[in-house]
Formats: sequence, C-alpha cells, structure tokens
Amino acid sequence: MRSVLRKAPGRLAGLDRKLVRAVSAFPGGSHDDFFRRLSAAATKGKLWFGIAALMALVPGRTRRAALHGLLAQGVASAITNLGFKTLLPRARPLPEHLPVYRFVHPQPTSSSMPSGHSASAVAFALGVGLVRPAVGAALAPVAAGVAYSRVHTGAHWPSDVVFGSALGAAAALATRKWWPVRPPFPEVRRTAVSAAKLPDGEGLGIAVNTLGGSYAAETAAALQKVFPKAYIKLIPPGADIAEAVAAVATRAGVRALGVWGGDGTVGTAAATAVEHSLPLLVLPGGTLNHFARDAGIPNLKAAVKAATLGEAARADLGLVAVERGLPDSPEVQRLTMLNTASIGLYPNLVRRRELLQAALGKPLAGVVAMFRTFAAGTPSSLTVDGARHKLWILYIGRGRYYPRDHAPLVRPVLDDGVFDLRMITADESFARLRLLWSVLTGTVATSGITHLSESRSIRVEPGDTSMVLAVDGEVMPGVRAVDFSVLPGALTYYSPAP
Repeated sequence: MRSVLRKAPGRLAGLDRKLVRAVSAFPGGSHDDFFRRLSAAATKGKLWFGIAALMALVPGRTRRAALHGLLAQGVASAITNLGFKTLLPRARPLPEHLPVYRFVHPQPTSSSMPSGHSASAVAFALGVGLVRPAVGAALAPVAAGVAYSRVHTGAHWPSDVVFGSALGAAAALATRKWWPVRPPFPEVRRTAVSAAKLPDGEGLGIAVNTLGGSYAAETAAALQKVFPKAYIKLIPPGADIAEAVAAVATRAGVRALGVWGGDGTVGTAAATAVEHSLPLLVLPGGTLNHFARDAGIPNLKAAVKAATLGEAARADLGLVAVERGLPDSPEVQRLTMLNTASIGLYPNLVRRRELLQAALGKPLAGVVAMFRTFAAGTPSSLTVDGARHKLWILYIGRGRYYPRDHAPLVRPVLDDGVFDLRMITADESFARLRLLWSVLTGTVATSGITHLSESRSIRVEPGDTSMVLAVDGEVMPGVRAVDFSVLPGALTYYSPAP
C-alpha cells in the first residue's frame, strides 16, 4: 500500500489529475486571493483557535462546544501529521498542474497524503456541531472552504483532502466518547399537596438571617412590602439560629414558616417546620439558595404566587447523626440535611468553581476548579458502609442530582427517597493522572475511579482519626463517624404549580 500511494498510479492518480485540471481551468479572479488567504489562516490551526476564542465568550453549551472542537482538532492534527504523513509519503502537485499565480508558495515539504488542513477543519466543525448543531452547521461551509482551498492552491491532490476530511470526522466522533454530550436532564416532578393560603402573607412568619448591617433592614422592608400582613423577625449576628426560627414558628397565629437566608439557615428552618407541622416557604435571598432553586422559587414573585394560592409539594429530608468527641465517649449530634453533604476535597472544589463560574460558566469553571483542586490535594482514607477506600471526594446528595459527574447542578425530584452517593477514589494505580485525564475529556462519570450509587442509608467512618464533614454548607471538624438516613415526604414546601 505504501508504494502504491508513493507512486499514486492507476485510477486514483488519474482521477486526481483530472480534477486538478478542472480546477486549473477556472478563470482567475478575486476568489484566488480569497482561497489563498483562507488556506493560510487555517495553517497551524490559527483560524480554529480564533473562532474558539470568540465562542468562549458565550457561556454554557457554546463554550463547551468550542472546547470539544479544539479537542477533536488536536487529535486529528496529531494523527494526521505525526502518523499518516510518516506512514504514507506522497509527492504534492507540481507547478505545471496549476496556473502559477494560483500555486501556493512556499510549497509544503511534508507528505501530501493526507491533508492536515482538511482533517483539522472537519474535526473542529464536527466537534463543535456534536455539542451545538447550529454552530457546527454555520462552520461547515468554512471547513469545506478550507478543504477545497488546499486543492485550489495546489497544496494537495483531491484524494488527500478526502482522506484528511475522513480522518477529521473520525477524530471528532472518537472524542465524543471522551467528552460525551450530556444527556438531557429528567423533567421536574412534584408531589403536589395543599397548604395554607396566605394572601398578603396573613398567617406567615418569616425568619430573616442576613448577618446584620443595613442590608437586614432593607431585606425586612422588601419582604414587608410583598407580604404586608406577615410577621417578620430579623436574626441578629451571633444569635442561636435554631432558637430564633423556633420562636417564629411557635408565635400565635403563624400557620406557615418562611425563611430568608443561606442553605444552612434553610435547613434549620426545614427541621423546625417538620417539628411543628408547618409548611415551609423558602425565600431566595441567601448565599446559595440551592433548595429555593430546586423548589421552583427563583424569585419573590414565584414565592408570593405559591403562598397566595396555597400551592405546595412534598420533599424528603435527610437525617444525619454525627459522632464527635473522644473515641470511648462520643457525643451524637443530630442534624437535618436538605441538600448535600461531603467529605474530602469537594468543599474546596465547590468554592473554586463558584468563584470562577461567573467568568467561565459552570462547565468550564468545574474543569478548571477540578484541576486546581486535585493537582495538589491528597486523598482521605475512609470506610463507607464497611468498605475501606482512599477517596478524593465523597459526595452525598439528598436525592438524585444531575449531571452524573463531578459537578452536580440540579435536582429535578425532591421526594425520590434515596441518597445520591458519589465517590471519586484514589485506590487505583495512577489515580491522580486518571482523575485529571477524565476531567479533561469529560469522562468523570464513566471513569473507573468514579463510583456512583444510590442508597437509603449510609455510614462513614475515618478509622483511628477524625474527618471534616460539610452538611448543607456548614462545616464540622473532628467527626469520628456519621450516619445518614432518609425521612420520606416529611417536609411540605410551597412551590408554584407547573
């Protein structure tokens, strides 16, 4: 085969020369300069890097598509230039095959078979299209123009372009397995129930935790405006949040408990609401507001609608028993878990991701945060449900979160009755390199170091030492063991009907 391609005899050579003669017969014009410039722009991937940089300015799937396109292009370029050009040497067209004013100068010295420009062009356009089909379709004519320009300028034979384009398409399809397109998230599902109707906030008691300052007064005034008949209590800095929330819940005339604060405050309010058989109205105003988002209340308008009409749903709660203190006489602290818990490097990962996501978008911010966190981090030795592991991350979600990788974002169902358990282990050989590679290629969910499961109860022990546990953003050091269990359908929360 090698000698066949070196001499290019027979039908392939004849067809190539026939097509080149047809191209050379085209009359000269401004299009000659256009194709020469287009070909030069794509040299060494400059054109695709520039397009990717522009796409990176748009967060979300467009930015992810640019990364996928560059990954596909890199693979195609490596296979073409380092592999096939060495294995399949072939002479390029000669000046007599095309008009001299059209012929590229200087002529490339590498093998003509296959076309690296064509491979990179098709790989980038198709790689982008696998994530953002509309953008890929817009890039397809550009990629086709680059491929044709290599024949128009005499840099390649037509069969070189066809072969290179096929390699580019194969590279894009192969990298899709490395960086798979995320499947759509399941539809949001609620178990609807009726709750007390609260027109103008009548019968609503709201606990507000803003950490004090002028912002506290502004928040109270804003809430009083939308709920003029509600009782509003500001929690001062340093106060016992559980006692303050309980005081609101037990106030005469209160038929529903409202809460404004971060996820830790919301978790405390959820436990209080269950204890006093009150529906919970989560107001989106704290540091994170994960539960407010999952409950379908992204703003005050949605909260007012749900409270006024008495629209509500059921949610499970997680019960967390935390053992702390001396090994021979541990003290057990019982908590309510509304969202997530984690052990290991996950809190550092989340903090880095949230700092970066405004500028980079969540997917890319997750990749960068993962690299920074695990490049220097060390795993922890933990026993999970009786099995010993070295773990980078132990993540527990109250309910199934999506996507199913290292950066869970949304929870479509709040009463599925399970914990979402994710472990990224360091038990395997070359664990750190495998971890970073899986982050780069978007295969964390399918990597051998990632273990995804679901359970109704979980026990975690650190052995002879202690561990740091984070529950709904609240960090607890000195933990010697922790047990998680599910309390199904315990919480009634206000949620606008779909």
